[in-house]
Amino acid sequence: MTAADGLGFASRAIHAGQDPDPQTGAVIVPVYQTSTFAQTAVGEHRGWDYARSGNPTRDALEAALASLEEARHGFAFSSGLAAGDAVLRTCSPGDHVVMANDVYGGTYRQFAKVHQPWGLAFDPVDLSDLESVAAAWRPQTRLLWIETPTNPLMTVFDIAGLSELAHERGAVVVVDNTFATPYLQQPLQLGADVVVHSTTKYLGGHSDVVGGAALTNDDALAERIGFLQNAVGAVPGPWDTWLTLRGVKTLAVRMRAHCDNARAVVACLAESTAVRQVLYPGLPTHPGHEIAAKQMRDFGGMVSFRMADEDAALAACSRFRLFTLAESLGGVESLVEHPGRMTHMSVAGSPLEVPGDLIRLSVGIEDPTDLVADLLQALD
Repeated sequence: MTAADGLGFASRAIHAGQDPDPQTGAVIVPVYQTSTFAQTAVGEHRGWDYARSGNPTRDALEAALASLEEARHGFAFSSGLAAGDAVLRTCSPGDHVVMANDVYGGTYRQFAKVHQPWGLAFDPVDLSDLESVAAAWRPQTRLLWIETPTNPLMTVFDIAGLSELAHERGAVVVVDNTFATPYLQQPLQLGADVVVHSTTKYLGGHSDVVGGAALTNDDALAERIGFLQNAVGAVPGPWDTWLTLRGVKTLAVRMRAHCDNARAVVACLAESTAVRQVLYPGLPTHPGHEIAAKQMRDFGGMVSFRMADEDAALAACSRFRLFTLAESLGGVESLVEHPGRMTHMSVAGSPLEVPGDLIRLSVGIEDPTDLVADLLQALD
């Protein structure tokens, strides 16, 4: 594929799909800021004809992401939800989906408000209970949607076990790998059929671009997703693609720092009398700790915790100084949010409603002593 073949993860993040430009020798992939491409003759071109259908900068990102997820096919989208939408469109009206009962609020909204009215049925299920998953199965079930660790309750699901169950029943397994990233977890190697990402988060890594991706080793699924990418047109522009590609280069080193800092934050939270529960897969007391240790390289930079009540959680959110009160996650800067009133407002009143006493942290790569100091003063 490229000079990155056979290299380790960090090397592929820098080199896969990103060989020096053959025409100029440029070490960094250029931003091909164009909407169309000159053709050599009628119906003949050099690989690109119109930028919705393809762009050399986007091709480089898709190759890099596919390499990191060890996939044969990669597709970049304008957002994580656009990537998920394309995957769901591989189903047909009348089909049924079993999904995790703790997913990102935007994912649930897309299921409930967009695809269900179109004719796609779904059931949220506790995927940690295989008997419940089997009980929810229907003859029309075509897809199992997994998110692990989940947003925002940090639940961990067994990708290999669930994939085996779904494949025995002829269904496709999709894993939202946004929280873990391919550096920490590679679902395709655990049996999943499709991986989706919000590249806005850790893959971009700098809170300056919105994007998404879908990766697969299934040739038939790839053909369908590629068709939908072009036909629906939810593709990223070349500048957004270039920013994401730049972020991917430092994914390995950033994720190591995120994980190290999260451990320092969790240790602080565990000792605080103001905190009644810490939700982090790295804790031996976490219900999914053993599964996470088996299928993840490390435990990530996302931490959630519960306060005495919602008033206490809201008050604490207002007192952070270094952690920025904001939605999103996965950037180099640390963020704090109240999921019930921010990112997960869309699931209020639904089976996925999150507790009002919950706070979610996206732990950045600042000096860990500064993060702990800010945490202590906010919880005091």
